[in-house]
Amino acid sequence: MIQKESYLHVIDNSGAKIFNCIYVGKGYRRRYAELGDIVLGSIKTLRTKRKATVKIKKGAIANALIVRTKVYRKSFVGDSYKFFTNAVVLLNKQNKLIGTRIFGALHSSFRHTRFFKLIFLSAGIIK
Repeated sequence: MIQKESYLHVIDNSGAKIFNCIYVGKGYRRRYAELGDIVLGSIKTLRTKRKATVKIKKGAIANALIVRTKVYRKSFVGDSYKFFTNAVVLLNKQNKLIGTRIFGALHSSFRHTRFFKLIFLSAGIIK
């Protein structure tokens, strides 16, 4: 579960490295965000090797989609899963992906959302 002031890893090739959550959207007085939710936040650090080709600047405000959480989660089918890190993928104002690649695997629950393109861009799928 992600809340305000949570630090998250960025796992796409947009050039950002660390993301700080400012606002959890989608609801009145909502406190926590889960896998698949969109949050608003700022870019804290950039990747050092790609500073010449970054698509976003340090300190910029951006939307992000949560793709990994450390919290143990159980699906309706009975499967359970959790990740080692909290991670996001950056989005632009129209909620389109900024990066063109995603590093690491994602959960297969993104097949049933409007972010179906994530499955093709990721390195693998976890069931």
